[in-house]
Amino acid sequence: MWTRSAAEVAAAVRSGAVSAVEVIRTHLDRIAEVNPAVNAVTRTLEREALAAADRLDRRRAAGERLGELAGVPFTVKENIDVRGSATTHGVPHFEHAVAEADAPQVRRLRAADAIPIGRSNMPDLTLNGNDTTSRLFGTTVNPWDRTKTPGGTSGGDGAAVATGMAALGLGNDSGGSIRLPAMCCGVVGLKASHGRLPSDHRVAGTEPTLAAQLLPVDGPIARTVADLRAAFETLAGPDPDDPLALPVPLKGPRLRAPIRAGVVADPGGFGVHRDVRTAVERTAAALSDAGYAVEEVELPRYADALAAYGTLISTEFGLSWPRIRPLLTEESARHMELSMERIPPGSLAEYVRITGERHGIVRDWMRFQQRYPLVVGPVSTQPIGGPRPRVSGPEEHMRATLSISLNTVTSLVGVPAVAVPTGVVDGVPVGVQVIGARFREDLCLNAAQVIERRFGTFTPVTPDWKGKQAWTR
Repeated sequence: MWTRSAAEVAAAVRSGAVSAVEVIRTHLDRIAEVNPAVNAVTRTLEREALAAADRLDRRRAAGERLGELAGVPFTVKENIDVRGSATTHGVPHFEHAVAEADAPQVRRLRAADAIPIGRSNMPDLTLNGNDTTSRLFGTTVNPWDRTKTPGGTSGGDGAAVATGMAALGLGNDSGGSIRLPAMCCGVVGLKASHGRLPSDHRVAGTEPTLAAQLLPVDGPIARTVADLRAAFETLAGPDPDDPLALPVPLKGPRLRAPIRAGVVADPGGFGVHRDVRTAVERTAAALSDAGYAVEEVELPRYADALAAYGTLISTEFGLSWPRIRPLLTEESARHMELSMERIPPGSLAEYVRITGERHGIVRDWMRFQQRYPLVVGPVSTQPIGGPRPRVSGPEEHMRATLSISLNTVTSLVGVPAVAVPTGVVDGVPVGVQVIGARFREDLCLNAAQVIERRFGTFTPVTPDWKGKQAWTR
């Protein structure tokens, strides 16, 4: 069952063709087989998962109608609450911070009869998006190539889903942290619009500051676009635990054909690797063949958006940095220090000015997306790097940061994006992201479905460190 999609698992459980207990046992066996090689799952929730599966089987036997994700196992990132499990954020300081209740997303997936099967690795406090290494759980590696990163910060979920340890992963993205692992691991991931999916980003009861309210979005990772859509539709909507989540319809108004799709291979003009450019060009051709009106574009106020994002983050982190610094690995701490050196924390007056600047940037993007409701671009302008890069200097750090700048800009603006693979080059996946106008996840998913139909799916993959990676469609 670990090779099946979430939709196939749920259909089999609802029909009685397979028991939910069998599904969970199969995935627990897969975790035991594969996880030692990739270190994606930090802890299994075996006892709780088997108990939930048994209850599900009893309900089906009693004739009860089961949910759309019946029996589907999913992993949960270490910074999202699961009742009865510690929300560690990857650091020893929170090792025993056991959650009393589920986060909204976990609650919603459970309501659809999906089952949390394990916690997934992340970098310390999500502070190094190019890697997934935590003080508590060590380094997660890419299941395609152990010398490569699975991406961050939801790298544990990306690697777990890519290897069949779970059908879905639940992570979050404030600057590429779902999209980058999806690209690196050859799966699909959704960063939804700001206000679309409910979340609870309190840490130890402390309310999030403004940037932490506006930028992070919790969301799903899956192996197919259909599964991503099903997870999105389950997760969307308001929730009393999130005052920013809105009751927006799942689908927007039908647009007149052809839908315009802007294409940008090197969004910031910082340089793009030839393999990444090729992936974007192949995707543009696939969309054009499917009837989209594809045009090269220049994105609005790109440099302004990068500067605003950096100032918001560095100013807020600068206030608490003396308390945070001792909790981190040297790599995570150095990453944040270099970020604050490049864009220093602002004064109160500068911070307030930037909040207004962001508002204007969002307005200009909304105007731009009146003409181009879709944009196709890279997740990273450079190929996948190593799993644990050395502590870098300012220039190396800046290059790595700018390579994923399209994720940063779209997070600041609050628009949705779907990362989708387009192939395998030199033994590792390549892919693109499809960015939509705000609350038009439906357009992103429709376009991602076109891309998937053209290029196929590439996981689950089975690590084979003795030779080339073996993977099974």
